[in-house]
Amino acid sequence: MKDTLKPGIRFEHKYLVPANKTVPALYPESPEFLAMPEVFATGFMVGFLEWACIMAIKPHLDWPEEQSVGTHINVSHEAATPPGLEVTASVELTIVDGRRLTFAVSAHDGVDTIARGTHERYVINKEKFDNKLRDKREKINQR
Repeated sequence: MKDTLKPGIRFEHKYLVPANKTVPALYPESPEFLAMPEVFATGFMVGFLEWACIMAIKPHLDWPEEQSVGTHINVSHEAATPPGLEVTASVELTIVDGRRLTFAVSAHDGVDTIARGTHERYVINKEKFDNKLRDKREKINQR
């Protein structure tokens, strides 16, 4: 992590919502999801907020050796967004506690605030993380 990774880092990220990021596309094998409205899915919205946080801190990490993974999300989903609207995520790094990072996050679709809350990420060493995953897979395969 670079010395520049400090609270106060802000980032804004825009994204045009396509049809394949709506609720029916989240789990297309689920008849229940397929019957639901075609609006920006909460699961994809969470990923969009994570993406904005990743982009905010990427210049402050030794990328790609250092990356971050999401560890906690606490956000509202306050308004439905149909495909074709542009959503904007606004994120601010509020706490740096060692490798644990906390962000204030929000999103807007040009008409309504669609999300607000907090998101926590943890800075990882990509090689060590991948090695732990490999070891976990090997343990499972040995059963």
